[in-house]
Amino acid sequence: MPQNTQPTPLPATTGKPSKAAKAAWVAFAIASGFFLFEFVTRVEPSLAAGPIKHFYHLSDARFGTLSSLFFWVYAPMQILVGLLLDRYGARRFVLLGSFCCAAGVLLFAATSHVVVGELGRMLTGFGASFAFVAALWLVNHWFAPERFALLSSGVNAVGMLGTAIGGVVLSGLIASAGWHYVFIATGAAGIAIFLLALVFLREPPSPAASATGPVATHVRRSLLAVIGSGRTWAIAGIGLLYYVPVNVYGGLWGTTELVHNHHVSSVTAETLVSLIFWGITAGSVFGGWLSDRLGHRKWLVFFGALFTALAYAGALYLPGPDWLEAILLFAAGFFGGPQMLTFAMAKEGQPNNLTGTTVAFVNMIGIAGAMIFQPLVGYLADLSGGDFRLALTVVPLCAGLAAVLVLFLPEYRHPDHQPGARRPT
Repeated sequence: MPQNTQPTPLPATTGKPSKAAKAAWVAFAIASGFFLFEFVTRVEPSLAAGPIKHFYHLSDARFGTLSSLFFWVYAPMQILVGLLLDRYGARRFVLLGSFCCAAGVLLFAATSHVVVGELGRMLTGFGASFAFVAALWLVNHWFAPERFALLSSGVNAVGMLGTAIGGVVLSGLIASAGWHYVFIATGAAGIAIFLLALVFLREPPSPAASATGPVATHVRRSLLAVIGSGRTWAIAGIGLLYYVPVNVYGGLWGTTELVHNHHVSSVTAETLVSLIFWGITAGSVFGGWLSDRLGHRKWLVFFGALFTALAYAGALYLPGPDWLEAILLFAAGFFGGPQMLTFAMAKEGQPNNLTGTTVAFVNMIGIAGAMIFQPLVGYLADLSGGDFRLALTVVPLCAGLAAVLVLFLPEYRHPDHQPGARRPT
């Protein structure tokens, strides 16, 4: 187990950016691009739900299970990913993850057998499991602590903005060209990210660079420190509940609900759902900026989760024209943006050399919500005769519960993550 040493301070920048500063921003750009690609592959089946169900002859519940296979691999991989990043750094795993994620999408598009398609979905989930945690790990080790909330939210914003734009574009392309060709193009984009990382991505100074202790000792101590923390468990549970709307409504069933209950076209429905991601883009950056400026996380999470619940409840149950639905879904996304602060809260409760493991653990628990609620909504819809409004009531209920639970959580920041602990790039 490496000692809890701080990364070698990066040189201060004056005038022309230093090589370290350039490497930091290149890492931020590549990691954000990988997360964008990963998130598109995560939600892509929802853009072609009808054609994929018809192609494989699946019920709503069975399609929900097919889509959720991504998360059945992604979620349990998170702990391993965090341990690997804290021990060995990020570059090699960004390369492995981006390649496997792209290969899984290509396999899914190339087969006519549902079992092979399921394997492709699982391979996509395996590769994607490295994206988000690696991005936050790179932000943590390349940049100063007082910039973490804003820059980690920036990573999230890139993914959400790209999904907001890409969802509408891909939905139109799927309608005109078919989902197979669109999935192949998506896989090719993943290969391009792999090549960019291969050529340009560099490792930051971090405790992983000087790790020399036995791997088994590192794993044991890291797991005990993270999993043995009740506070980390509480934050992870709050993050799960707060993220259910994105995973369930934005990530899979929202388009279907709008088509069934609001009687709009699939392209219009996808445009409306994309407003969630536009909102998250703005809400993530604003929430991260405000949190870093104030030095607090808890109350932003509370009010964000509360207003998220109200906005989704309105979107589901308030009658009204499409413009009202658009406002409510954008608001739901905007107030969902501060969910990113749960990662800052969690990692700031642990020493710097456990950042990857801590972020990965919280992400694993959060993604587990998709494993449970994506199939659950499909099951409830089947059970209620296709009433997706009723089935999706779990979305505002989960966000509301997150707001209640965070009230009982005190704020705390480990000395490693106090402002000024590491010099900015």
